[in-house]
Amino acid sequence: MTNLNSNEPQMEPLSRVQVLVAMGVTALVLLMVARFWLLFDSVVMLSVAFDAEVLLLGLSIGLGITGASAIAYEVWPGYRDSANMYLKLVLEPLTWSDLIWMGLLPGLSEELLFRGVMLPAIGLNVYGVIFSSLCFGVLHLSGLQQWPYVVWATVIGLVLAMSALWSGNLLVPILAHTTTNLVASLFWKVKYDNL
Repeated sequence: MTNLNSNEPQMEPLSRVQVLVAMGVTALVLLMVARFWLLFDSVVMLSVAFDAEVLLLGLSIGLGITGASAIAYEVWPGYRDSANMYLKLVLEPLTWSDLIWMGLLPGLSEELLFRGVMLPAIGLNVYGVIFSSLCFGVLHLSGLQQWPYVVWATVIGLVLAMSALWSGNLLVPILAHTTTNLVASLFWKVKYDNL
């Protein structure tokens, strides 16, 4: 694993229970924010309709994001260091079966808030796409040294928001996000689990 500069602050390792609780609480908070938003704003959400085409599109976008992330990881040292720091903190304590939660909880809760509620509330237009994507990127900020990870998350937010607009179906970004998290987590665990 790439070592970060010794003058950068290091985060204390988390236990498996701490990571799982943090994921669960974060998902619950995001879902509550989405629900409260809907109480105070009449938002017409995108449809959530499942069919084979939606499944294929969501999986394809998710695998495309994962491939693009792998390329960014190889060619952008700042992103690689930032991703390693974040992923080590979150994934290292998890078991292989916990990765299912790593895929599902953020994939569902983040998409329901950012693409399900925020995007249509702001507007199904370029302003809504940009604002919801910036908020999505900031959600991934765990420290100022993590700015490359935030930039990358913002770019992914743009892709997910555009997939929601193009398809008119919230299930597409949910499937893409869940696929990305699950596949990237699996690859990271395979590469670094025994280090």
